[in-house]
Amino acid sequence: MLSLPIEYYLVLSAVVFLIGMAGVLTRRNAIIIFMCIELMLNSVNLTLVAFSQYMGDMAGQILVLLVMTVAAAEAAVGLAIVLSLFRNKQTVYLDEINLLKW
Repeated sequence: MLSLPIEYYLVLSAVVFLIGMAGVLTRRNAIIIFMCIELMLNSVNLTLVAFSQYMGDMAGQILVLLVMTVAAAEAAVGLAIVLSLFRNKQTVYLDEINLLKW
């Protein structure tokens, strides 16, 4: 069986993480920011699975299940917050939401 070197997985994971980080830093739409955070979490999952396979240990894959559970909960809570903000302020752009001003 032909297997790819671990460096390929790590480079792919780094590229996906950088795309997610660029999206978080440059975008102002709350929904897009949450999607970019999910990209970053998935790149970490890819790294964990790659190292788990490389080391021959299942601990990394079990940790991926935990991270996926936390990511699903984060997505649900984040979407609820975005919907609540949209109902109150009629926008999802974070620079237009000023909750601390009188």
